[in-house]
Amino acid sequence: MKKIQVLLPEPLMGRLRRRAEWEDRPMSEVIRRATETWLESLPDDPPPRERPPVPRTFRLGLRVRDPRRQKEAIYDRESESE
Repeated sequence: MKKIQVLLPEPLMGRLRRRAEWEDRPMSEVIRRATETWLESLPDDPPPRERPPVPRTFRLGLRVRDPRRQKEAIYDRESESE
């Protein structure tokens, strides 16, 4: 098993504590069982997400810059503002 840290709002944490006490089980087991049940209700393989294409140029100010020159363009703008 792997250990993780999860932050829960206080009302949800209270419900979880009460459920664990009522079932006489550790909270971690209640969370594992609930997570398992939720995951079983989902499709096995979610459809792949469409990812937008990576832009070949970036717009900095009014000029369109090649990404290979982006760092240079940023330094140019900083020196112009001084």
